[in-house]
Amino acid sequence: MTVPDIGALLADIETLVRCESPSNDHEALAQSAVAVATIGRRLLGAEPEYLTTQGCTHLRWRFGDGPSRVLLLGHHDTVWPLGSLRTHPYSVRGGVLRGPGCFDMKAGIVMALHAAATLRQRDGLTLLFTGDEEIGSPWSRALIEEEARGCDAVFVLEASAEGGGLKCRRKGVSLYRIEVQGRAAHAGLEPDKGVNAGVEIAHQILTTVGLADAARGTSVVPTALSAGTTSNTVPAAAEVAVDVRAWDRAEQERVDQAIRALRPVVPGACLRITGGINRPPLDVAASTELFALADSLAGDLGIGPLTAAAVGGASDGNFTAGLGVPTLDGLGAVGGGAHADDEHVIVAELPGRTALLTALTKAVLARRAGAEHAERVERLSHGPALTRSEPSARAPR
Repeated sequence: MTVPDIGALLADIETLVRCESPSNDHEALAQSAVAVATIGRRLLGAEPEYLTTQGCTHLRWRFGDGPSRVLLLGHHDTVWPLGSLRTHPYSVRGGVLRGPGCFDMKAGIVMALHAAATLRQRDGLTLLFTGDEEIGSPWSRALIEEEARGCDAVFVLEASAEGGGLKCRRKGVSLYRIEVQGRAAHAGLEPDKGVNAGVEIAHQILTTVGLADAARGTSVVPTALSAGTTSNTVPAAAEVAVDVRAWDRAEQERVDQAIRALRPVVPGACLRITGGINRPPLDVAASTELFALADSLAGDLGIGPLTAAAVGGASDGNFTAGLGVPTLDGLGAVGGGAHADDEHVIVAELPGRTALLTALTKAVLARRAGAEHAERVERLSHGPALTRSEPSARAPR
């Protein structure tokens, strides 16, 4: 197996990291897509399709005339706002690469492109890089599911778990926004004429927190919160975002029903609840066979044994696993600090992990090619026999 050149990997990762691409900036995402396409064009000798949904730019390469058999899946958007390079500049020191979005997951995109470039036979391979994963994939979910259906494997280039573990199980995610409409009044002169939205949202926060179940691994976390306008006004409006994570769909449904059943506590207050289940859980059953294959190949490459991890974070792999498609996640960079000041990639791990992705993709494509050949042989072997004693019905008599 050819090991990718570390210098080439680093040069391409630097290009993408220096092209900032926050999820909410569609112009920046369009520029990022061009940067990804330029690298892919050079490595693959093929133009990608630019796919735009609701102004958000995604990229897709498809190889071969038949259906997709292996999907390499990633995203080129990040959580980092424009200007982050000023405070978190790109650097490589002491074998550690740093920069906004390097770990999550621009290194993974480069790894996927280099792995695909190494393959001599790419028929049945698709690469899809979306631009809205960090905000829940609102515009790319249908595209991802369309590409994944019928595949033998989806390999997700999200960053690895701690210590390089592959992500074989992920929690499902639900996202909600609870909005309260109250009535403003002077907090000192006539507070009794107001309907305090801040007090109402406090009741709702305490109720939702109580829906968590630590024993089952279900978390319900109020996050972004706002209420009121001035310090001497009864708040007329308030809202809170709620993040829910669960290992199984039954728990997602339980919490979903409970949140939708919330009712006001403060007289005169009104509630509006939006959102819902965003990603189904990635069950370990979806990754078991592919992890075994990866572990075997890693041993052959001298980079094993691999470890399997269960994580609370979700990815687009949750969507593909939810369709019943075999999915293995966390095949991207080894490092840490996703979304944090210390985001980083371990440089020495890049070539071996890229070689592993190449070997995995090649193995699944070859297995499918072998199965299709066997099916053709089987069909031919059961076809009508032509003999002199029993001529074919189509042969002239």
